[in-house]
Amino acid sequence: MVDCYIKRTMRLIKTIKQMRQWAERRRRGKTIGFVPTMGALHEGHRSLMRAARRRCDAVVVSIFVNPAQFGPNEDYARYPRDLKGDAALCRREKVDVLFMPTAETVYPEGHDTKILVGRIGEVLEGAVRPGHFSGVATVVAKLFQIVRPQIAFFGQKDYQQTVVIKRLVRDLNFPVKIVVCPTVREKDGLAMSSRNRYLSSEERNASRVLFKALQKGRERIQEGERDSAAVRDAMTLLIQEQPPARIEYAAIVHPDTLMEVTQIEGPVVLLLAVWIGKTRLIDNLLVKP
Repeated sequence: MVDCYIKRTMRLIKTIKQMRQWAERRRRGKTIGFVPTMGALHEGHRSLMRAARRRCDAVVVSIFVNPAQFGPNEDYARYPRDLKGDAALCRREKVDVLFMPTAETVYPEGHDTKILVGRIGEVLEGAVRPGHFSGVATVVAKLFQIVRPQIAFFGQKDYQQTVVIKRLVRDLNFPVKIVVCPTVREKDGLAMSSRNRYLSSEERNASRVLFKALQKGRERIQEGERDSAAVRDAMTLLIQEQPPARIEYAAIVHPDTLMEVTQIEGPVVLLLAVWIGKTRLIDNLLVKP
């Protein structure tokens, strides 16, 4: 169904061999921009595609819900999937190739290699989701080898992921430039995410508290507060006023190392992971005193 829907406007590729063949032909004098996604595409993904289109000769978008980055009790089975809608969105954004491999294609029988990303993958998200960033790093490395882009585009909304991928590229000498694009938000500030589809109307209303809390933290810093504990308390108190909200972590870290900061003396990142009902949301804000 998806094949017929997009065949006149962009190329659908499902196999590694065909993707590599296309990339080899296209790389001759051309720049390939790559936007890896897990589908359920929204305006945040569109912003990445547009950034790629502005900077590159050809744009490849992958849709692959990566089982390796989900824990045993996480939402892999119910993660939103909308292949027809995603294909239509990619077509509107003039994507050249939509790469949609299966799990069996990416992880064939006997696949047993994983990438360990070290300390930056073990804190924050890595601490509450063990193995998550190993799964992310492994699939991104494989996709880079298959698509062979010169530039890859990621959203700041998954801040720790961008740090992990930059380290991956640096440490393993991938010839790929990583471009991080700003978080795209709804009018009320909620960061766009595929998981927002899980929220009921009441939960959707409550979810606005994440961005409000980040704004409160930024406000305290810009007013002169340098004690990170005081800033963190201001954020958490605001979130706790919303009954459906349950904080998993609230952190203030160095933008590059992700080390916790006690005294704010330079740029920091405020990071939140909050459950709204049964939906887990993350958000962040880069703040310069």
